[in-house]
Amino acid sequence: MAELKPISKKAIPQALEKAMRYRLLNDSWQAESICRDILRTDPENQEAVYTLILAITDQFDKNSKRSLNQALETVSQLTDKYQAAYCRGLIYERQARAALKRQTPRAGYIAYEHLMRAMQNYEDAEKLRPADNEESILRWNACIRFIKQNKLSPSPSEESGAQPFLDV
Repeated sequence: MAELKPISKKAIPQALEKAMRYRLLNDSWQAESICRDILRTDPENQEAVYTLILAITDQFDKNSKRSLNQALETVSQLTDKYQAAYCRGLIYERQARAALKRQTPRAGYIAYEHLMRAMQNYEDAEKLRPADNEESILRWNACIRFIKQNKLSPSPSEESGAQPFLDV
């Protein structure tokens, strides 16, 4: 089996541009691959870590469980506490949207729970944010609107006699 070839440090800015371009072209797998190449050369590159998280979450519709764990593990590479909290919010928000698209039993309840986690992370990020950065507030508001638009609610308790379903 052939081995991966390293890229040079000089190539990193251009590779980051390509990764963003591939995300815009809905080829998140290619963007993820490029980010992993960058991180092999420069493991501390925060822009590559952030882009990698976005590329992984772009793929939630295809493989959400594995991708969720990968995205959450990747957040630990972020050095900025605000950025880490904000990215955890994005991960759970995107996981909620993917869960709802699957239309499996309890999908609405699962989506709601993910959105609650997202909103908690956005609140954590809001406490850490720079004064002129309101991204976490915008995302929090988007979660509220998504819940209302899709009429999402928490799962009824088993005590109410609701038939439990397996979370798929």
